[in-house]
Amino acid sequence: MAGYETMGTARGEIFADFRSDTVTRATPEMRQVMASAVVGDDVYAEDPTVNELQDRVATLTGKEAALYLTSATQSNLAAILCHCGRGEEYLSGETYHVFCDEAGGASALGGVVACPIPVDSEGAITAEQIRQAFKVDDPHYPISRLLCLENTVSGSVQSTSRIDELATTAHELGLVTHLDGARLFNAAVASGVEISAFLDHIDSVTLCLSKGLGAPMGAVLAADRATIDRAIRARKMLGGAQRQVGHVAAAGLHALVHHVERLAEDHARAARLASGLDAIERATARAATNMVFVDVPSEHRVPLSAHVAKAGIALGGFRAEGLRIVCHLDIDDAAVDRLIDAFATYLASE
Repeated sequence: MAGYETMGTARGEIFADFRSDTVTRATPEMRQVMASAVVGDDVYAEDPTVNELQDRVATLTGKEAALYLTSATQSNLAAILCHCGRGEEYLSGETYHVFCDEAGGASALGGVVACPIPVDSEGAITAEQIRQAFKVDDPHYPISRLLCLENTVSGSVQSTSRIDELATTAHELGLVTHLDGARLFNAAVASGVEISAFLDHIDSVTLCLSKGLGAPMGAVLAADRATIDRAIRARKMLGGAQRQVGHVAAAGLHALVHHVERLAEDHARAARLASGLDAIERATARAATNMVFVDVPSEHRVPLSAHVAKAGIALGGFRAEGLRIVCHLDIDDAAVDRLIDAFATYLASE
């Protein structure tokens, strides 16, 4: 897998780690460009590698400007702080990362109220739900200011037409729009379009470099120039201003050039993995871009997980939607076969 036979984690030496696409390690080529990167002080906007990365992302997204941040969580929070004031509100799907998995940062640090909207089985919300959640100008309510969308949602692609409809509806209501595009490149590759195709009506977008693209850290926020100017101040307040950060920005640049088209390989492996697991008696599985969701009867979950771990495979825990298995840069065909065999060996013996 990317030149490595085993990898060490807090759980010991393992053959393959399917917990998330965040566990990837920089490839040898990526390490070389990191070591040789030309750098400067980014707080003074003098790091040429960071500037190149930001310019490239602005071009890819069709936005005026972009800003390099430490993580997608920090990027999303900076965007919300730019778009919303204290006592104002953002609307979001109830399972979206900004609402569920970012420690309530917008509320804790920005005084911004979250309004979660129920999602369907593919993580989608509707234009009518946005209209119903929108608050009229009334002193009893927070001021609705922002719509936060996400793509992909648990691997499920939100189509360009769906994003356009939701964002257009938001603009009709006077809302600003932000897209958590942590895995937007997965959505674009799966749809056969450029990422800009999703962004015609999106005011700001976060792109994560450390998930499917395989960089060790970093995310980029793209928007109009005024929003990015505000985001620079927000990043400073959040402790995200860095100095000679071009060494890791170089990894992001390398990923944008070399690791986008190969996302199709992750999607193909996820589809093959889902097919193999679904063919096993007492297992059901489905694929969504680079993710597989598999379930087994509840009495088998704990012993199956232990059996798979003994085979040198790291998995996350079971969720309501089943066990999430993620294919990524460090997963090859041998790892997929090993996981299918581990499931089959256990379930055949029970």
